[in-house]
Amino acid sequence: MKPNIALKRVYESVGDDGFRVLVERLWPRGISREKAHVDYWAREIAPSTELRRWYSHDPDKWVEFRGRYMEELRSNHKLAEFKDAVLSHPMVTFLFASRETEKNSASVLREFILQDM
Repeated sequence: MKPNIALKRVYESVGDDGFRVLVERLWPRGISREKAHVDYWAREIAPSTELRRWYSHDPDKWVEFRGRYMEELRSNHKLAEFKDAVLSHPMVTFLFASRETEKNSASVLREFILQDM
């Protein structure tokens, strides 16, 4: 059964989010750990520092970023551990920091996970 995976900015108020997973390599600026209400921080699954810096949220680089991040996920030795820890929950919310709510690393991760199921 495919899990229900929602996406949400970490700065938005907590709702009926289920298991909240921060999918950023760095802790988001301006929000405390208490206010973020993160159940699991999956920094090892987030895009590499090199890829994140290269992309720099440039819309012209989106397609290539998406492909490169999927390649990183395919070769990430922490992926199985991530799936075991997170996907056993019926409702999961991937939390991200980007102002871009559609084209971000959390959306790529969700797409990757759901394709792999």
